[in-house]
This record gives sequence, structure tokens and C-alpha cells, in this order.
Amino acid sequence: MSSSRVALTARVKAEAQRLGFHLVGVADCRPPETYPAYVAWLQHGHHAAMAYMARERNRERRADPKRILPECKSILVLGIRYFQQDAQPMPADGRPRGRVASYAWGEDYHDILVARLRALVAFLEAELGHPVPNRYYTDTGPVLEREFAQRAGLGWVGKNGMLINPKLGSYLILAEILLGVALEPDAPFATDHCGTCTRCIDACPTQAILPTRTVDANRCLSYLTIENKGEIPQDLRARLGEWVFGCDVCQMVCPWNRRAPLEGDPAFAPRPGVPRPLLTEEIRLSRQAFNRKFKGSPIKRTKRRGYLRNVAVALGNAAQPHTVEALREALQDEEPLVRGHAAWALGQIATAEACEALRRALHVEEDPEVREEIRAALAACA
Repeated sequence: MSSSRVALTARVKAEAQRLGFHLVGVADCRPPETYPAYVAWLQHGHHAAMAYMARERNRERRADPKRILPECKSILVLGIRYFQQDAQPMPADGRPRGRVASYAWGEDYHDILVARLRALVAFLEAELGHPVPNRYYTDTGPVLEREFAQRAGLGWVGKNGMLINPKLGSYLILAEILLGVALEPDAPFATDHCGTCTRCIDACPTQAILPTRTVDANRCLSYLTIENKGEIPQDLRARLGEWVFGCDVCQMVCPWNRRAPLEGDPAFAPRPGVPRPLLTEEIRLSRQAFNRKFKGSPIKRTKRRGYLRNVAVALGNAAQPHTVEALREALQDEEPLVRGHAAWALGQIATAEACEALRRALHVEEDPEVREEIRAALAACA
């Protein structure tokens, strides 16, 4: 152990905390032991339509950090806390509202964290007086980051696949900096504190959590409402409940989050109208209004068509007759994806007004997939 290396590591950690990171640790650059499990996850098709994960170059880079940065000597792993779902209770006004995963309530974490990672690298280079080979990522690079976080002493990987810190819980965004300089490594987090608890597995709306502490994206609500660009499978639509972007159910039931703070970094503080959006207003968002409301927000990732698709499903699950007019308007949306899911929602309501809207739409709809959705919805009107 070098005293100068220990001192440098301490200064870097202090700067990381000054920049707003709640967790910071150092891991070595050994290949991840969970890589074979990752390959098996891909082979079983659990990555759904996220084909980029299975590309050979990306697979190979995940096998060894030195395939990303040949000079890698240390990995600085960081965590920043965001708000818990319970920080924003659902208004008890009886109006149909959606629910947004809490990491997406405020600013886009990519923008926030990249600026801080860049500043931390600049600090390290200033301390050393020369450039340092580096690569930094936050949910964007081919890195099995949860293993490296565990190796850096930040927590353990829970049964829902999330990193859990004993003090801060699992509402954490992770980031890592691969460095061509040796920092003092931390002791790995050695204890699995999940024990016999299966609350996350039992509570998952679609039974997407696998016994291998991974998730089948084909069934995960976060995948279905964000990364999935097509229709939501009909047999899973009712399981979405009120979720319109992402899902936090497996975190909401985790006992370790009850011990953790409700609030997180101020950059992720909830924007007005985002955590619990009024569904009849959201389904009417024009392209311009969507872009304006979600500028700088992670919600832009799903694009208007995907977001309104999700909103339509949530309206169908709410099944409140007074929302028929908003859904009738959505049957005329420019996007077939929105029209099809609006038809499904009207079929869930199935009032005389809803059924009449479906019959009228069938007369003018030209898209074959939307027509099929309308016919299926009309079956509830028979």
C-alpha cells in the first residue's frame, strides 16, 4: 500500500462527494465474474429487442474493462441518489393519473452526471499534473457496473438485480470512470442482506424478476414502456396499471428503502406535473407540447408516440367513462401506435359512447393493425 496512492484516493473521493455523489468507491480492473451469467441472459433472449446488447463488440467489451481502456488500472464507481416514489403521494382527487418512475421526475441524469464525471477527471488530472487515460459512463457503456459497484464496496446486488446500499437503499444511479492510474481499491461488499425475503419477486406486476437476480426485459414494465418501440403485448397491458414511464414496484416494496431517505439529489426533484400526470391532459399533448414539457427530461427517450401509447393503456386500466372523449380524440392521432392503444382503452371502458366511438373509427381507419385493435375492442361491446 502506497501512502501517496492512499492520499490521492482520499482526495478524489472527497472531491466526488463535493460534486454531489453520495457513494464513491474504487474497484480493480479484473474481468467481471458475472460475465458468463450475462452471456446466458442474452442467449435466453431476456434482452428483448435491445439488439445492441448482443452485438459482438459490445459483448466482448463487457468481458474485460481493458478492452475498453487498455491502460485501465482502477475503476472509480459512483452512486447518486434520486427520490423515492413515496416522496410524491398520489393526489386523492379521483382524477385518473399516471405514475412515472422517480428517476425521471427531474432532469435527465445523463446530462447531470456526465458534467460531474468530467469535472472529477479534471480534478484528478490537476492533482497529478498530467492527463490520465480514462473512460466514463453512466448507464451508457458496455460495463457490468453493478458487479463493479459491489466490488468497490458500495452495496450488494439484490434479488431484483438492483444495487442496494444498506444506508441509501436502491434508488441509485450508478456511474463509473475507468482510469489509467492506480487508486487504492476498496474492500468488496461481502454480505448479501436479502436473506429469505422475496418481496420484490412477489410484487413484480408481470413476474419479470428471474431467480438469477436478473430481469426478463420482455416482461418488465420499464422495458415495455420505454425501450419497447412497438405495441405493448395485449396480455400485459392490464399489468401496467397506472405506470406511464418505467416502474419502481420492486423498489417500493424493498425493506431496505424504508430505512433510506425519501429525497435525493436536487437535480432530480420532481418537475410540476411529471410524477403523477393527469392522463386526460397527457393523451392530448401535441408534438410541440410534448417536446416543451419534457425538454431535458428522460421521458423524451420514449418519444411522444411511446408515451401516449402508455398513457392510453393507463386510461384503459382506469376505465373511467368520463375519459371517453379524450380517447375518442386519440383515435384520430397521427400515430397508428397511439390510435391502436386508444382503441384498446375504449374497449376496456365499453360504455355505449365508447363503443360508438370505436364503430365510427372502424369506418375510417386504414391502418390494418389499428383496425385489428378496433375489432378486438369492439368484442367487448357485443
